[in-house]
Amino acid sequence: MGTTQLESVPEPKYWHLRTVLSEALDSEFTVGEILPNERDLAARFGVARATLRQALEQLELEGRLQRRRGVGTTVAPPRVGVAVGTEQHAWPGGTDEVWQPADCTQAVPPASVADALESGRDEPVHTVRRSRVTHGQPVAAELLYVPQSSVPDLSAIDAPSGAARARAVLRELQRLELEGQESAVELGSARADDAKELDRLPGAPVLVVTTRYLAEGRTAALSVATYRADTCRLTFGDSGGVEIHQDPERRAS
Repeated sequence: MGTTQLESVPEPKYWHLRTVLSEALDSEFTVGEILPNERDLAARFGVARATLRQALEQLELEGRLQRRRGVGTTVAPPRVGVAVGTEQHAWPGGTDEVWQPADCTQAVPPASVADALESGRDEPVHTVRRSRVTHGQPVAAELLYVPQSSVPDLSAIDAPSGAARARAVLRELQRLELEGQESAVELGSARADDAKELDRLPGAPVLVVTTRYLAEGRTAALSVATYRADTCRLTFGDSGGVEIHQDPERRAS
């Protein structure tokens, strides 16, 4: 049989460099160590800086490197397991909640969110902003969109703004009978506001988990949670203990 077109495509230069850099990270650098600047690295490996940047971006996506404001590119620690969706029938804001409410505003949501909520595109909704910290570092930021019809008894006088209002919205959600929830995960790029909250650079790779909470036959709330892709390993289920590495020198557990 002849060689397929895909098999005949040569390995990109940046991918080969990514492999070489990965080996260097294992043998020459330690966690948290700052890498030499791009000019020196490009000279060492005899490649163009554009090729080097592609390789570095790939390693960042894989969680091997971190780019930090005012510091540079450092060797990343192993990814932290972050449980997602282990409570399949629980409203956000429960007693064992790992998220911390930060703010709540009323505003017209993006059109895609309004469509998912089946509300009017010009209808303001409660937008709760929450954050999640693991091992002392920010790992996720969330926007929880709640239509006014889901929390009709919310008193603006009791909780006019900020974290207090966020907690009030979450408390009112608990009054509804949750019928189910649906989640989806996709790779994305950090927007400016999320990047600032997660201590990342805008455009850094992130994992976006979108969850629809269903009650009374409709979408009663919509969560858009942005997780750091470089430090997080999302786990689904009760234990989250499955961990498989493709590197044969690393043990799978």
